[in-house]
Amino acid sequence: MTRPRSRVGPQSLDGGHPLDVDRLLDDPATGIIVCCGSGGVGKTTTSAALALRAAERGRTVVVLTIDPARRLAQSMGIEVLDNTPRPVAGVSTTASGGSLDAMMLDMKRTFDEVVESQASPEKAQQILRNPFYIALSSSFAGTQEYMAMEKLGQIHADARRDGTYDLIVVDTPPSRSALDFLDAPERLSSFLDGRFIRLLLAPAKGPARLMSAGLGMVTNALTKVLGAQVLRDMQTFVAAFDTLFGGFRQRAQKTFELLQADGTAFLVVAAPEPDALREAAYFVERLGEDDMPVAGLVVNRASPEQHGDITAEEAMAAAQRLRKDGADSLTAGLLRLHADHMRMVERETLLRHRFEAAHPQVPIAVVPALAGDVHDLAGLRQVGALLAGERPT
Repeated sequence: MTRPRSRVGPQSLDGGHPLDVDRLLDDPATGIIVCCGSGGVGKTTTSAALALRAAERGRTVVVLTIDPARRLAQSMGIEVLDNTPRPVAGVSTTASGGSLDAMMLDMKRTFDEVVESQASPEKAQQILRNPFYIALSSSFAGTQEYMAMEKLGQIHADARRDGTYDLIVVDTPPSRSALDFLDAPERLSSFLDGRFIRLLLAPAKGPARLMSAGLGMVTNALTKVLGAQVLRDMQTFVAAFDTLFGGFRQRAQKTFELLQADGTAFLVVAAPEPDALREAAYFVERLGEDDMPVAGLVVNRASPEQHGDITAEEAMAAAQRLRKDGADSLTAGLLRLHADHMRMVERETLLRHRFEAAHPQVPIAVVPALAGDVHDLAGLRQVGALLAGERPT
């Protein structure tokens, strides 16, 4: 079976070259950058650093985060992030003419906005007060991912109409599977337009003859499993929501097409670890199958390379000689630390080379690990500089 080849995103370079981040950010054809990958690899920091660098290079940028830890707000000096874009103070855009806004997804509020925009005021209120809707919009599996893409679609439509932003940076939801945010819109829209929902809807909207003996048996069984009140809430919700079913599927399809568009660029973020890079490889292949443009791979928090002529083997041999001779134990310890670090760098380099061999069309940016956490704009600027290939001084 032939492995699918990923579509290379806007202004990325051919395989064998590092990812040119500044070229990607400066390209006016780049309208959306989606940072994706498994949890705990630094997607939020990467998203914020890219957005800040793009703004300070002249783009009008909004960054959308779905990170529940709220690190983005802290690093940008904003006390509260919510469903409305907020300007970020302290961004050096006077000369460039750029700007930076930030926002955090409010899953339920976004769902409410969809209902309010698609239904009459009376029908919207009936839906919003329904207990089943409240549970669905707050905790249903896949709702967060669906609403992240819904909010992306809203921002993109507003930006095209008003010219508010020329670049949207999206920090995708943290999840065990890096594919959830691609699959969730289809799962949720299929659920809302599926046979089970239609079965619940039939008694409420159809003629009496539809309440056949078979349907009555199913309803009785559901009542025993769910309880009469829960079933009534679900049926009331479905009856009120019926006019919106088709819209959800259409919106999911439009979002999918937006992610496939030439102005979108996916950056897959991974840690320099076997599991994370396997997940990244799987993600790149899945994006290729869905014809979505991959701009490159960001290997985050890599072990910094150390310059010098002493190899790991030489350092360990010297440490052992010092130990045998009863010499300075501090020097021997430093030599062992140097050897361990060199071996870690070698392992990470080997992992990257394996990824490159399997996916030669995907450019790579390697971001060395910083000494501390990123908690302000200065730290984000430093990460942005490292993403662009600038070495620390």
